[in-house]
Amino acid sequence: MSTTTHAIAAPGPGAPLERTTIERRDLRPDDVLIDIAYAGICHSDIHQARGEWGEAIFPMVPGHEIAGTVAAVGSAVTEYQVGDRVGVGCMVDSCGECEYCRAGTEQFCVKGNVQTYNGVGFDGEPTYGGYSRQVVVKDAFVCRIPDGIGLDVAAPLLCAGITTYSPLRQWGAGPGKKVAVVGLGGLGHMAVKIAAAMGAEVTVLSQSLKKQEDGKRLGATEYYATADESTFDVLRGRFDLILNTVSAQIPVDAYLGLLRTGGAMVNVGAPGEPLSYNAFSLIAGNKALAGSMIGGLPETQEMLDFCAEHGIGAEIETISADDVNEAYERVSASDVRYRFVIDTATIGA
Repeated sequence: MSTTTHAIAAPGPGAPLERTTIERRDLRPDDVLIDIAYAGICHSDIHQARGEWGEAIFPMVPGHEIAGTVAAVGSAVTEYQVGDRVGVGCMVDSCGECEYCRAGTEQFCVKGNVQTYNGVGFDGEPTYGGYSRQVVVKDAFVCRIPDGIGLDVAAPLLCAGITTYSPLRQWGAGPGKKVAVVGLGGLGHMAVKIAAAMGAEVTVLSQSLKKQEDGKRLGATEYYATADESTFDVLRGRFDLILNTVSAQIPVDAYLGLLRTGGAMVNVGAPGEPLSYNAFSLIAGNKALAGSMIGGLPETQEMLDFCAEHGIGAEIETISADDVNEAYERVSASDVRYRFVIDTATIGA
């Protein structure tokens, strides 16, 4: 048994997205049915819908930044009830048994977590994402959205928010720490807001100064253009932490030179080609070069509560279903400040 719902799908690699209908499974005892209100557009949606990250499942319904309200719950669900404000991020299941799942870091599940879309569940069925009117999700992979955040500005927190919150928290961003954020886009603007709320002194490193006013409004105290090579001399040895949010090649050694002794540079952007660096850029200053992948469910809930406490939401442009293909082009051209969010009521009845 299943339920039909309206959605937006890519019928094939690189094909324009179009309205369609999909089947959602009937509720299992531990399932939550969510009426989706808003779905954020992440750049990874575009990569996958265009078949740029290897094998993909089509037709594909993208979307892993999901915010809405509970419409129904399974017989064993106790944490949620109809009407609750909830969100779903990049995962909808994991084995629940391995050391990482037990530790609340389900993104590292030994058996492989089940992605919200373009994945295959443990039942062998493909997963479809948030560009739709409804979704059915296992209760353990649903987060509560506090009343202090609008559902529209909360949707991007389920990916962009946790992707930046997790490394900032892990690497100790806070009072007395100097944090640099590379890139002021969908991820970068959230990193600036969150790091500033944590009490860190935040600097934006961007190719140009065209977003300088935004950067300072969002919480940065300084803003530098990396196209100006003198920037790397001026800022040498300045930062405790650099969070690299861009999915492009950068001169890694030059950025490592901006770290204090013992500092760390953490990558959350995913460029298509390998990054290279000189080992002495790390050895000479006891520095670390690291990566970070989203966050587990407990940390995602912690992030949402933190954002509500500090009045943090994404900077968004709300669009209708008719505008999704144009939005994909604009995201690819870095022409959005700073996240497109689909009003899913426009998808269909």
